Amino acid sequence: MNIGGVSIILILGVINMALVLFQMSTGLRWIRISYSVHKKTGVILFFGAALHAFLAILSNYG
Repeated sequence: MNIGGVSIILILGVINMALVLFQMSTGLRWIRISYSVHKKTGVILFFGAALHAFLAILSNYG
């Protein structure tokens, strides 16, 4: 599962790490945004992490 020679799992991991850093910085009020944006990015983070985990497990046992 590659895109341009780079693993999809790696791409999702980097995106998830960026989302975690964004969530932390907004939760600690280092970056000021509305609560609705913080909530929506949290939902995106959840589904991205779930997809990342599912693909990682699938690649190990598939």
